[in-house]
Amino acid sequence: MGWKTLDEIEMRGRVVLVRVDINVPMENGQVSDATRIEKIVPTVRDILAKGGKPVLLAHFGRPKGKVVPEMSLAPLLPELEKALGVPVRFAEDCIGGPAKRAVQAMAAGEVLLLENTRFHEGEEKNDAQLAASMAALGEVYVNDAFSAAHRAHASTEGIAHILPAAAGRLMQAELKALEAALGSPQRPVVAVVGGAKVSTKLDLLGNLVARVDHLVIGGGMANTFLVAQGIDVGRSLAERDMADTARAIIARAAEKGCAIHLPVDVVVARAFAEGAPSEVLPANACPTDAMILDAGPKTVAEISRTFEACRTLIWNGPLGAFEIAPFDAATTAAAQKAAELTRAGKLVSVAGGGDTVSALHKAGVADDFSYVSTAGGAFLEWMEGKELPGVAALMR
Repeated sequence: MGWKTLDEIEMRGRVVLVRVDINVPMENGQVSDATRIEKIVPTVRDILAKGGKPVLLAHFGRPKGKVVPEMSLAPLLPELEKALGVPVRFAEDCIGGPAKRAVQAMAAGEVLLLENTRFHEGEEKNDAQLAASMAALGEVYVNDAFSAAHRAHASTEGIAHILPAAAGRLMQAELKALEAALGSPQRPVVAVVGGAKVSTKLDLLGNLVARVDHLVIGGGMANTFLVAQGIDVGRSLAERDMADTARAIIARAAEKGCAIHLPVDVVVARAFAEGAPSEVLPANACPTDAMILDAGPKTVAEISRTFEACRTLIWNGPLGAFEIAPFDAATTAAAQKAAELTRAGKLVSVAGGGDTVSALHKAGVADDFSYVSTAGGAFLEWMEGKELPGVAALMR
């Protein structure tokens, strides 16, 4: 696929700079969700097994080029040691004397974590001098941070032009999943796109209608498409000023042979609240004082039939206001159908984006999809057909 893996680079006795994403949530100075730390374990362990010395480069928060003590990576050491099962040392800078001395002091079987790359202003500017200073610490570069690959930063893109570069195991798995979903997928392909606004996903919709066979539109976005067809959606969330754009997307889909699926029935309520009284109505029968908060059972049945007719599914965004019951029903039912087909070997299913991951976990099926990406912005930009600088740099 144009990039090297850990299996193709000699690492014995060499210092390996590994760009990871361990930007984890913290509460009271403790890691509250270690998922991102756990995801880097296969890469770090493989480098150790190959005799390499892993030196971790990472960012934390948005310090904007300043040293912000609350955004230090030091508090992550206990969680890293617990996940990796080896000693993890720390250097109070990612370049210069502190970093060099820490690298030189590394013993075999140890891991070194360097301080927040974003404490340097040159990181987000992809400053060549900063990239060179980081690169000077090691002999090999491994990028295992797909979630940061849409940023052309010194540690995600710059170093890859200086040292022999490879994709880590997490990056490798992500790229293989994405290639299977949109690069050279088994057809027919269906994409589910949900969420609140059409305006935030214009590039995504424009790219998908030219590349997939079926496009299922849900959430508040679907309301905008209903408005574009002259349907009154009452007090529902909708971007009424985007009606012309929605009609243009429908026209482009027809031109490309992509079938667009909109709700045929909807769940409406007068209040957006847990357990609010609701009813199922045809999509064109929303009362003027009500809001559409989910897709109805007939719509879910149609989506399920579409999944059954397809071989590949890409999913980004919920079908309704999934955070609150009973408006999570459509997203949950469709996700469970996709999971069932995936388990049976009939569907390759790739999903990504924060709300999507939350919805799949809520439905209890996140582990049943072929691949669930935790990379928000990078996953979305890949779906939009944009080049990701961190990935492109590995392909030189």
